[in-house]
Amino acid sequence: MSNSIYQSLSACTSVLVGKNATMDGSLMIARNEDAKAAWPKHFVVHAHQVADEAPIFTSKDTGFKLELPKENLKYTATPEWTDKYGVFEEDGFNELGVAMSATESAYANSRVLGYDPLVEHGIGEEAMVTVVLPYVDSARAGIQRLGELVVQYGTSESNGILFADQNEAWYMETGSGHHWVAQRIPDDSYAVVANQLAIQEIDFDDAANFMFDNSIRDFAANHHLWQAGTPFNFRQIFGTHDQSDAIYNTPRVWYGQKYLTPSVVQEPQSQDLPFLRQADRPIQLEDVTSILASHFQGTPYDPVGHGSESQKHAFRPISLAKTQESHVLQIRPHMPAAVADLQWLAMGVAAESSYVPFYGGITDTPANYKVGQLPYSPDSAYWLYKHVSILVDAHYPQFSTKLEDVQKAVHSQMLALIAKTDQAALAEDDLAKRAALLTQAGKEAAQTAGKAYQDLAAQLITAATDYSPLNFHTDANL
Repeated sequence: MSNSIYQSLSACTSVLVGKNATMDGSLMIARNEDAKAAWPKHFVVHAHQVADEAPIFTSKDTGFKLELPKENLKYTATPEWTDKYGVFEEDGFNELGVAMSATESAYANSRVLGYDPLVEHGIGEEAMVTVVLPYVDSARAGIQRLGELVVQYGTSESNGILFADQNEAWYMETGSGHHWVAQRIPDDSYAVVANQLAIQEIDFDDAANFMFDNSIRDFAANHHLWQAGTPFNFRQIFGTHDQSDAIYNTPRVWYGQKYLTPSVVQEPQSQDLPFLRQADRPIQLEDVTSILASHFQGTPYDPVGHGSESQKHAFRPISLAKTQESHVLQIRPHMPAAVADLQWLAMGVAAESSYVPFYGGITDTPANYKVGQLPYSPDSAYWLYKHVSILVDAHYPQFSTKLEDVQKAVHSQMLALIAKTDQAALAEDDLAKRAALLTQAGKEAAQTAGKAYQDLAAQLITAATDYSPLNFHTDANL
């Protein structure tokens, strides 16, 4: 899969939430990874290692090469089932509690790219988690490292990258071949992003809330993209504002903001939706997963709803068949990182899957999360959830309620398991024993959710026999 092909397929949706905007003080960064309807993902842990010689990373996607530090931190990741086209590790935590999700594909306008084009062999989405997350001790350090790489080597894509640590969440955007900005998510706010450059006005004097490359102002001024002394609106200067945005991108932001801030009335095709908003109520984990699993429910635009045919297919929904995996990286307060950090992972289509929690302190992942390829293989967690998704899709009006019942039951079980594990882990002072306990909890969570979906698949297959087009309703007396 060449870079250009992956970029044309990749189309994600992201949510970031500040710690004072949530019910329990958690920070959350979250994203759907959307690319192909059948493209398995794995979930792995890379151990803390010290190499004898500095390793060389070479991207199979763009050819980008980088000498890495000899020592890497332990980190989790969700790589592709094959590295033929690159690793695409996408999201995870490192052992110091730094969370990273990369990337939210975005697009710069032709004027900007005329002066600073994308770099064919620069760093791209495929490499970002692998060459950044194992080497940083904070969200800011992650942005700084990635920003320096973009300036030095260039980037092959315009992207959004999510970072968080125990104290703050950040959103970074690469707007052209060598220029980037980042904004801290205010503690009382949230952001929903959907394949557009989203960051608005940059305050170059506010180092607490903004980061950027050193030459971006000169670049914009010298090429008459911005007039000095006026607000520097990154979205307006670098981004796109065309009809495809109004159909493909802004409706998803509109729905996310409608869900969390219903008091503000907006239009789905508005090009002026703000990057940051405050919610009408404290945000729960379930609010974030509901947005990622949404397809415009409660509006005429739901493709499985009750609108007209033109309304049901007017806009691209958030959750769709091309989702490979969906994740919420939750950082809870007042706990050590190994326990505080939860990587909620829904394999396949978020609307038809369940989010399974894994602690940041795990040292291994369940066996069925480390396998799965093309074609379908029944030993894979990815294919387990995709299998149920396909069964539900075939008879959605009849089967969607059965799916929802299982999703609710599984989520309750996951919350109960976390509460039990938290108590045991915080009482355990031996770090090795704590890690073993957290790892076992992840395997138990995966087994519990997996069993529920195996049982659901059996029920759906059995029930589907009554919906065959070859069925015929005969007189019971004949």
